[in-house]
Amino acid sequence: MRELTSGELLYIASAMRWTIILSVVSLVCGMAGGLLLALGRTSEVKALRVGSTAYLKIMQGTPLLMQIVMAFFVPGVFGYDVNPFLAAATALSMNASAFLGDIWRGCIDEVPKGQREAAKALALPYFVTTFLVVIPQAIRLAVPPSVGFLVQLIKGTSLTALVGFVEITRAAQVVNNATFKPFLIFSFVCACYFVVCWPLSLFSKYLEGRMRPPSH
Repeated sequence: MRELTSGELLYIASAMRWTIILSVVSLVCGMAGGLLLALGRTSEVKALRVGSTAYLKIMQGTPLLMQIVMAFFVPGVFGYDVNPFLAAATALSMNASAFLGDIWRGCIDEVPKGQREAAKALALPYFVTTFLVVIPQAIRLAVPPSVGFLVQLIKGTSLTALVGFVEITRAAQVVNNATFKPFLIFSFVCACYFVVCWPLSLFSKYLEGRMRPPSH
């Protein structure tokens, strides 16, 4: 057992960059998947609605930890080795797409029906109405809660330590195994998470106030 030094704390803090990178990659992929799921759930095609709803129920109804474990170990059953970052990003992206799909669906439903009716009166095709009329307005509503969800995603990355991905929690585990100073080490980790997540929470509230549609 060795002493806990400032160099080891710096090592833990520097691992935060991988937490942020993983979170951003998962958010971007999750937003793309969430948009597709939201469109599927609001589609006039029953098969798309049923398929999208089933996916959301499965991903929201199972623990994120199990999804990460499955993404890492299942390919190994078929003889494929998976990079921990790829497995973590895949699981988090799929999980995020389910929750963001609900967010996006709600935002699409918030777009006044009169907008669709006006587009229909102009004989605009479905895809034109969706991507040029509805989606731009839904994006304005979806940005604040999507930024807020990023906070949950950042905290969720701590579970990827189980598959060996060295983000801040895994780095803390490595240092703790060598120094056995759990209170100091994980208090420092909590502080690092707070420094990143609290400003994002404030930013989400700021965006919500700025992007809220004017009341009539």
